[in-house]
Amino acid sequence: MPINFPSDQWIKELKEKLNASPAYAEAAKTWEGDIMFVVTAVPNAPDAYLYVDLWHGECRDARAVAGPQEKSAEFVISAPLPVWRKVVEGRLDPIRGLVSRQLKLQGNMMKVMKAPKAAVELVNCTTQIDTAWPG
Repeated sequence: MPINFPSDQWIKELKEKLNASPAYAEAAKTWEGDIMFVVTAVPNAPDAYLYVDLWHGECRDARAVAGPQEKSAEFVISAPLPVWRKVVEGRLDPIRGLVSRQLKLQGNMMKVMKAPKAAVELVNCTTQIDTAWPG
């Protein structure tokens, strides 16, 4: 059954996929940092905030939050829903999305650029989720 994006259920499913992925564990074994994914331009809905705590190839926490006032993160990546859909479906490389500014980053870009394989494997896990899109 498809899981609605963006939702608490969807981000929790991503946590399961990440923690079950040997490829992600290997690619992200040196990554330390939490990320807030901000999804804007969701039809008939407010902006969505999806938080993940990633630590040495493991996702320690994943949940929808009310916004930065509820939970802060080392990295904040924001984009409108259509851009997120391209990323989640594997049609937009996340690093390319950052460089082309389709995805907007708050945080240390150099740290992110040192972990491109981890970003690719994270996206590979998103493509395994049967996702339902709003609108």
